[in-house]
Amino acid sequence: MANPFTIEEIYPDEGDEPPRLPRRQAGSSPQDLAVTLLADYTLRTRARVPSAALVALLAESGVSTAGARAAISRLARRGVLEGSREGRRSSYRLSRAAAANLSSGGSWILAATTEVVAWDGCWTIVAFSLPQDRGAQRRALRGQLRWLGYAPLYDGLWISPYELSPPGRAQLARFTPGAVTVFRGRQADLDAIAQRSPIDAWDIEAISRHYEEFLRRWTPLVPAVRAEGVDGATAVRTRTEVMDTFRRFPTLDPRLPLDLLPAGWLRRPARELFETIYDGLAAPAERHVRAVVARFAEEAQSGIRAHTAADILAGVRGAETADDAQGCAS
Repeated sequence: MANPFTIEEIYPDEGDEPPRLPRRQAGSSPQDLAVTLLADYTLRTRARVPSAALVALLAESGVSTAGARAAISRLARRGVLEGSREGRRSSYRLSRAAAANLSSGGSWILAATTEVVAWDGCWTIVAFSLPQDRGAQRRALRGQLRWLGYAPLYDGLWISPYELSPPGRAQLARFTPGAVTVFRGRQADLDAIAQRSPIDAWDIEAISRHYEEFLRRWTPLVPAVRAEGVDGATAVRTRTEVMDTFRRFPTLDPRLPLDLLPAGWLRRPARELFETIYDGLAAPAERHVRAVVARFAEEAQSGIRAHTAADILAGVRGAETADDAQGCAS
């Protein structure tokens, strides 16, 4: 199942819209990795990281020097990073808007895979119609609906088992004024052969395979994590990879009601495994990032801090720095 988002859609080169949380495509681009690294270790403080240190950390994930520098430049141009220079040394940090969006998005990702929400049996239906010459707007709307947890039952009819939130309504209105209609109600009882079930908007078998692959990929690492047998560079790389993989699940499986899913659904085991790996490697990963940054910084970097799954769920906010101080019817 391909992820419908690309970095260019999330961080456009032009326009005044604030940056939004990255949605990772299959595999991680250099820009994806740079954002994840800075979010994992500086989101709380928005600490500045020397560009040479960021290039070195990206090299540990197989990104070339040229690819790393190009990614940093593009992210700065898109408003995701803020750059500064002292003499010949340049450094970057997350912009305030990017930090805020990454914080709220991270909290949403963890909540979507942790919380159990009671379902009232109703569906929210978003119907839209856009002419062929508005292809970019159609793609943006579809991307926004994916972000909100919707899936296409038919081409111009997307559904979710949950209410459309007020922020979601505002986002849809901004994307497509006058082109969208929203309903909420129960599915009518018809001949089972003649109708398509709303849950069929999601490829349940494919989602299950994603969960199985995640568990198969990361479970063997648990003993080494618990025995503190993972070195710093590997810890950083592993936390980045496990986060980039896990963050896709709320889009693939946006808290779909368990009574509509096969028995033994793997959402909770995947969430527990993610926490075991991500939290268990936080300490060695933080030490390694501090050590790499120290090679290129003139002063100690106290702002390098790894956060845990619980921190993300609570909402890790970019802090002030010294620089800144200057229901339906039945």
